[in-house]
Amino acid sequence: MTAVGAAVWAVRDIPLALGAGASGDRAARLRASPQFEGDGFRNQATTRAVMAESGRNVLFQFLFGGHRRKPADPVPLVAAGPADRADASPGELGVIWYGHASALLEIEGRRVLVDPMWSERCSPSRLVGPRRLHPAPVGLDTLPTVDAILISHDHYDHLDLVTVRGLLRLQTAPFLVPLGVGAHLARWGVPDSRIIELDWSESVELAGLRFTATAAQHFSGRAFTRNRTLWGSWVVAGPTRRVFYSGDSGYFSGYAEIGRQHGPFDVTLIQVGAYAPAWPEIHMFPEEAVTAHLDLRGDLLIPVHWATFNLAVHSWAEPVDRLWREAKARGVRLAVPRPGERVVVDLPPPVDGWWQEIV
Repeated sequence: MTAVGAAVWAVRDIPLALGAGASGDRAARLRASPQFEGDGFRNQATTRAVMAESGRNVLFQFLFGGHRRKPADPVPLVAAGPADRADASPGELGVIWYGHASALLEIEGRRVLVDPMWSERCSPSRLVGPRRLHPAPVGLDTLPTVDAILISHDHYDHLDLVTVRGLLRLQTAPFLVPLGVGAHLARWGVPDSRIIELDWSESVELAGLRFTATAAQHFSGRAFTRNRTLWGSWVVAGPTRRVFYSGDSGYFSGYAEIGRQHGPFDVTLIQVGAYAPAWPEIHMFPEEAVTAHLDLRGDLLIPVHWATFNLAVHSWAEPVDRLWREAKARGVRLAVPRPGERVVVDLPPPVDGWWQEIV
């Protein structure tokens, strides 16, 4: 395909990438949700809009700020494969972080893929939008067979058309999504038999695991409307092991309630990057991520949502620098893997400051 042809094809894909609105039974179900009010979903607490002055400051920092928003040297990648199901001990719990919010959970012989995002840009366009700071450490076609695919919400850095199309072809696992997100998947060709939509506090048993959609404090939207689909966090529980994934969220009192109802957790995967004073209640600051982990009654904390895309004005490595200091001060067990690196939750975690060598 010529460069012109590729550009035309990329532009033609944009309307499809925007997704679709819910209709029929799907729309009726989301309107019946306790989280749905008026014309959209709402957070449990009121979240402030970005003030005009803060927005101007963010724009100024994007254009003229001196932060090192890209690493000086290549981000080190690890092509760690998952444990062989036959070799792993029955209770072993492993996590492979692929970059940004994408991860593979290996929990008691099952595999769960979280917010897979393999495209070069998180955007409806393949030509413009935030571009990767590092390649995906492994190809989508090299992933092992998974038992479930979890999606936290419909923003482009968490729900990607090209990645979903690839998984539709390469995997047979169902997609577990918050209410309304199934409309996007259906438009992209995912059959209804592979779409499971849940409201907050709803659960489903699948492949010997229990998946529960839990609250988060964020928002949603892919086109010109917001909050027509739900956002959330996830609890993944096996017979003896438990994992919490935050999705995108500001800090809120709901973490303590999730910890009481579903904890303690062997490991938490918590968003630490893309924060700013302009949006303090929809993305956590690193110090708040430590507080959330403690509220959740977590053992090991693995930070996600950093190092892969520039989505805020802080330096690319600032999130884990701040997180490391806070975790150490508060006695929290922390693992900061390289993209593609496998963490065995019960072993000493990899925290060697690798990011400080390439800032």
